[in-house]
Amino acid sequence: MSLSSLRNLRTQWFPPKAAFTEKELPLQKGRVFIVTGGNAGVGFELCKILYGSGATIYMASRSKERAENAIQSIMKVQPAPELPGQIKFLHLDLNDLESVKEAATTFAQQESRLDVLWNNAGTGANLVEAGAKTAQGFEAMVGMHCIATLLFTELLRPQLRAAAAAPETPRGSVRVVWTSSFLAEGGSPANGIDFTVLDEGTNDRTRNYAVSKVGTWMLGREFARRSDLDQENIMSVVQNPGNLKAGSYGGTPAVVMFFIGPLLHEAKFGAYTELYAGLSSEITLEDNGAYVIPWGRIRPDEDCPRQDIIAAMTSAEDGGLEYPTRFWEWCEQQWKPFV
Repeated sequence: MSLSSLRNLRTQWFPPKAAFTEKELPLQKGRVFIVTGGNAGVGFELCKILYGSGATIYMASRSKERAENAIQSIMKVQPAPELPGQIKFLHLDLNDLESVKEAATTFAQQESRLDVLWNNAGTGANLVEAGAKTAQGFEAMVGMHCIATLLFTELLRPQLRAAAAAPETPRGSVRVVWTSSFLAEGGSPANGIDFTVLDEGTNDRTRNYAVSKVGTWMLGREFARRSDLDQENIMSVVQNPGNLKAGSYGGTPAVVMFFIGPLLHEAKFGAYTELYAGLSSEITLEDNGAYVIPWGRIRPDEDCPRQDIIAAMTSAEDGGLEYPTRFWEWCEQQWKPFV
């Protein structure tokens, strides 16, 4: 392992204390948020924090029952916040593009603006069988984490634009937050994505997961580039929430968890990473496309040990491969027959 890889592992597995928590969070009354996968794990902890800010929060989940139970548990927390928000259920199943379209339509019928979209939902590498497919036949990891998530984001762009254009909206406060992973760097092939096997994936579930998380990273970068070109005032931030006692390690063999378990942190710390990515004023429009690491720090590209991935995300004019644009367009082609 290289020295840069060791430094990267140390800073992400053993991060400093979070500097942006519920204690530093300003009131968010009048703002509208979506947290996908908000009924459990990091998403649930994030919704709990946001509830105390006075915002309207849509908890997007596959299960109405689990989401409503989660919402009730948040609302019963004592002591109650001085300015409680509203939490609403939004049905969303990233395994099915029909559900993605319906979720975006349902949201648009209720809200004219969207201030922050946290694309938090996902599944762990060991919770999906090798060869598993989504409802539309995509490799499960890339299908959910990339194709469906990008479609959901694009369908919500009118509400994001409306929030960004509102006269009371501070510059850089309307954001899309994308969820990557430490495994994006540790388990992906050269340049992060092998386009020759994207359609079917591989028999290595960890590799498929890692590629989907590099894909998420690249979609976040491409969203930032396109938003800047169109001067939309919408920020795109990619984040690794951290190594957590949450769903991403579900299905991991017990012998592996014996060694990893003591190094994992409570899910609330991952919520701090996402909170920083979505709401911290330290992140400005000049940071569009930033990569945030636990528990809320922007990591410069030069500190990433996988410089092949950084190079793949660079424009052709600068000697790069322009993978984000290529991957975005590939995702669009996959959903095109169903939208």
